[in-house]
Amino acid sequence: MIAWSQHLIILPILLPLLAGTVLLFIADRQRVVKAMVSLASTIALAAISLMHVGMIAGQGSFDGVYLLGNWEAPFGIVLVADRLSAFMVALTAVLAVPILTFSLARWHSAGAHFHSLYQFLLMGLNGAFLTGDLFNLFVFFEVMLASSYGLVLHGSGPLRVKAGMHYIVVNLAAALLFLIGVSLIYGTAGTLNMADLAERIPAIEPDRRMLMEAGAAVLGVAFLTKAGMWPLCFWLPSAYSVAAAPVAAIFTLMSKVGVYIILRLTLLLFSEGPSAGFGSEVLLYGGMATLVFGTIGVLASQALGRIGAYSVLVSSGTLLAVIGLGDAAATSAALLYLLSSTLTLGAFFMLVELVERSQDAGATVLAVTMEAYGDADDDIPEEVEGVTMPATLAMLGICFAACTILLSGLPPLSGFVAKFAMLSALIGTGSIGVPPSGPALVLVTLVILGGLATLIALTRAGIRTFWSSIEGTVPRVLVMEIVPVMLILAVTAALAVKAGPALAYMEATIRTIEKPSLYSGAVRQVVPVPSWRDSRPTQEGD
Repeated sequence: MIAWSQHLIILPILLPLLAGTVLLFIADRQRVVKAMVSLASTIALAAISLMHVGMIAGQGSFDGVYLLGNWEAPFGIVLVADRLSAFMVALTAVLAVPILTFSLARWHSAGAHFHSLYQFLLMGLNGAFLTGDLFNLFVFFEVMLASSYGLVLHGSGPLRVKAGMHYIVVNLAAALLFLIGVSLIYGTAGTLNMADLAERIPAIEPDRRMLMEAGAAVLGVAFLTKAGMWPLCFWLPSAYSVAAAPVAAIFTLMSKVGVYIILRLTLLLFSEGPSAGFGSEVLLYGGMATLVFGTIGVLASQALGRIGAYSVLVSSGTLLAVIGLGDAAATSAALLYLLSSTLTLGAFFMLVELVERSQDAGATVLAVTMEAYGDADDDIPEEVEGVTMPATLAMLGICFAACTILLSGLPPLSGFVAKFAMLSALIGTGSIGVPPSGPALVLVTLVILGGLATLIALTRAGIRTFWSSIEGTVPRVLVMEIVPVMLILAVTAALAVKAGPALAYMEATIRTIEKPSLYSGAVRQVVPVPSWRDSRPTQEGD
């Protein structure tokens, strides 16, 4: 018999699959029913994923390996739940609940099948995090992308359609590269099970190793396109900045899928043997280039949506560069940074829509033009009576300030804690007698400059939005729209308070996944469950 806790591994995939399927058979006019089913499924998913993380943190590095067809690895499909995959599933669920709640105010009714697409997207994300073989990673990758194609076009509009078409074409090309890379790896290694690959790759003959590494490189291009590494990120700013607010918020998780897979495969397949360190320089210098590109984009952008999109690139570039360095302490801190930045960007994209309701597009352009030509203060009267800021704008301003603090890495919130831990590891304060390397110092400088650029850009945008002399209207904001943003920001505040246990969990995660033998051993030792025929008592004459 399988313990009940083992079934928690498959529920993050099964639950959104069933919910999304059921929602397809409910008419669009029954929006309340569809919303309740979708929200109940997502809340249950969050509860299950958090329970799973708590169980793994208390029991050890592996909570279990799930044999879907009851075939032992590497012949059957397996799901592997360790600290890293459980953490990513929990992050997905925790962010998905407030985003879905936010969408219920207006966006879920802006197009057909929003809730089904949303649930199938969650299924694809969770499957990509939990799968134990590259073929099913491709399957869940396609499920995730197919759902995102519908979501990126949700709400219509010419700009959204144009950016959506670019998004679809680029991701279809990435999926093709994925398939080519997987085929090359299977042709040389003879398996796609990750645990089996970790054992076979170090022993591959030199004449076949080059072809295997070529397949891994093609596969890496597909993942780095999704992660947004420069110059493969040309599609991301436009797609994220024009997408509907809840869609852009959940898409911040999709960019982290590429980062997760790169981290997983780098430490699992290329940490030992002749191919050790394969692709690390590409990740390091490509990540730093992405960080520079994202920083320039943040400074150059005037629209809040584009600032958020380029902030996604800053986050991805930082994570990829740290993975490329291969320092365990810095990578564990980078996981904490991944958690903080993903939550913050999700809240920021939702906040952008609420803030922009109070702005007139022509007034915004006029304000930028007046500032550029130095005419902003010509007509200011000598004495201006004080004007009380409406409560709605005050609340939006507080949330905007919190996002600014988090994205720029200022104290006392989790963004500062994560960056401080990461920079401390990079400059060598956690290693006795080990001076920091040149690339590590360059990365430290770029991270600090990226935070400074974010602070400047968001401060400038905040002044124009909340303190501009050009009058705007007070936006109409519903409780179910502002509460999800505040809830996510509250989670980041709690993360700062509990930074010690969170960082300890990340350190234990990296210690586990940097040892491929632990992963392979956990998968190998699981045996199929005996069937009822094997377990029934033998009768005389059988």
